Amino acid sequence: MSISGILGNHNLNGLTVQIVPPEEVYDGLETLFTFRVHNGRRLLHSFLLELIFQGHCSNDIPLLMRSETAKVSIPATVRGRGEHINHVVTIRSNFPINFFIRSRTIQFHQPITVFPRPLPCHSALSEYSAQTGQKNESTQKGFEGDITRIGDYQGGEPLKMIHWKLSARHDSLKIKELSSTVSEPVEIDLDTLPGNSMESQICCASFLINKFSCSNRPVGLKLGKTVYPAATGRHHKCHLLSKLARYGQD
Repeated sequence: MSISGILGNHNLNGLTVQIVPPEEVYDGLETLFTFRVHNGRRLLHSFLLELIFQGHCSNDIPLLMRSETAKVSIPATVRGRGEHINHVVTIRSNFPINFFIRSRTIQFHQPITVFPRPLPCHSALSEYSAQTGQKNESTQKGFEGDITRIGDYQGGEPLKMIHWKLSARHDSLKIKELSSTVSEPVEIDLDTLPGNSMESQICCASFLINKFSCSNRPVGLKLGKTVYPAATGRHHKCHLLSKLARYGQD
């Protein structure tokens, strides 16, 4: 028993855990978190490791060799929008015999921004969608707008873009370069959204930001007197959601 205890405790020594949160974490929605477990020992391996985060267990790591790093994923649900800093992870093992389970608790101080939970508000979606039905031309290249110029075929353009009549007059293929079309930007004003509380309005705004971002519509946000200009892209969406997550908590 004594030898078992010594081996079991030593099995957890020299291990470090790093939490890698997903890019988007929403209040009350289950999300998959990734953890990196590193065996910092230079001589000995670790065996039969398991991580616990918010009551959920990871898959077993049967063997973690010296100086090796393993990745495990754990589904977890974080409650409450805003900045979450303190986290607790437990690493445990039943090595060397399946009689005693030894564990070690690790405290993390890592900021993770939890976005507001997107709750459907179809009346607001219909209203904003009606305002953004028009499409305008962009200066960027695309496949829907008017012809801006004739260029040489580079090999990656769709065949429908080839200007066959003009190509017949030259020794090389010519393509039609069109302007792209973008939907008219929409600015979400938190104060005008439906809901019987600020929290319900924030959840509605989160839903609208996700909806318009998925359809590649430029979306902006107005929080009180602060306006965040409309744009597209995942980075911009996360930027708006992070501002929404912290709103009213500063």
